[in-house]
Amino acid sequence: MAERYNDQELREGFGIEDLNAHVFSEIVSWHDPQESTPLRREMLRWSQISNKQVFDEVFVRYGRSLRQDLIVAQWNHLGNFSEISGDERCLLPAEIWGTQEDYLWYSTGAAANHTDLTSGFFGDATLQARYIRGAFDDKPFTLGKYEITRIRSAIAELAANGGAPMGFYTQFKDPAARETIIQYYQFLKRYDSLYHANRSHAEALLLFPRSAVHQGQVAALDSFRSLGRKLLDEHVLFDIRPDDSCDEQTKARYAVVLSTESSDLPPEVQSRLSRFKAPAAVRVSASKPTTGDELTLHFVNYNRDEPPQQNGQPDPGSGIAGERPIPVEQIGVQFMLPANADVSHVEVISPEQPDPDRIRFKVTDGVLEFEVPRFLVYAVARIYLSRPLR
Repeated sequence: MAERYNDQELREGFGIEDLNAHVFSEIVSWHDPQESTPLRREMLRWSQISNKQVFDEVFVRYGRSLRQDLIVAQWNHLGNFSEISGDERCLLPAEIWGTQEDYLWYSTGAAANHTDLTSGFFGDATLQARYIRGAFDDKPFTLGKYEITRIRSAIAELAANGGAPMGFYTQFKDPAARETIIQYYQFLKRYDSLYHANRSHAEALLLFPRSAVHQGQVAALDSFRSLGRKLLDEHVLFDIRPDDSCDEQTKARYAVVLSTESSDLPPEVQSRLSRFKAPAAVRVSASKPTTGDELTLHFVNYNRDEPPQQNGQPDPGSGIAGERPIPVEQIGVQFMLPANADVSHVEVISPEQPDPDRIRFKVTDGVLEFEVPRFLVYAVARIYLSRPLR
């Protein structure tokens, strides 16, 4: 605190008259955001910075002095963006957030391991995945969902959003689960060129309110979640980046930049965004493979024949027999092509039908139109270009 505040700021902001002689009545780390104070957040910030410094000292500097190619990562928690009360990095300064680490492993806990379709809750961790991807600048990450039932969607949502699908919690000794795991991972292996080191292709940017969190203003998270879910339900292609580490050059790449102060997409922007005629329970994302000569659209379907609630609570299920996905019959696509992009052909693939199905399409004034045929949980549309994107 002595490095961050002068005597007057310590006295007026924290009631500390003499820092050297001050006796703290408590030392806290995670705590209830509703009971947070500037001093408590300073304690949490200090503990998180200290953890990062120790981690870097042991694993980055010492570990890599022994083995230069040592892979370094942390297992942390995010839940449904449980800032201040359950995120090990929530108050880290942007300049040291995830630095020198090779990948991230974040737990969503029980925040996304079930569905409640009647209330519009699809049990997806798409917002979390896009936040981690944007904050970590497209470096590898995975999410732990404690999901043993909806294996297909758990694998698909990470593949669709730049993550590494995790099968850690699945009941892989169950023959039916094992068959599905093999089917989906073999699909990803076959089409590795679509996934390995790809980059997000998005038209809108949603800013994560990390600056507000650092001030203890966690109400901004409610606005973030609400707007994020609305964009997902409306199938907007958007990225997420923390507001304290997103420069103007990055923002300029998007047709629109939204924040927690935004309530909706401006009408003048909507005509410049891609459109997808699909159920709300389908999440849509796009990526650019490293080859540069195609774009990839990902469709993840969360609709299912869900079990009845238990004691008024959604039932997460006890195995893949309870996944029971309901197929999507058709999705209409109106995709805004990048400038000077020339489409040669379009193919659709899925884990259930991995051989390419060439799709009829048309391009009018820079808008690519086609229909995605029936699929179960995960479908991928490959848009082949006649020449590489710049």
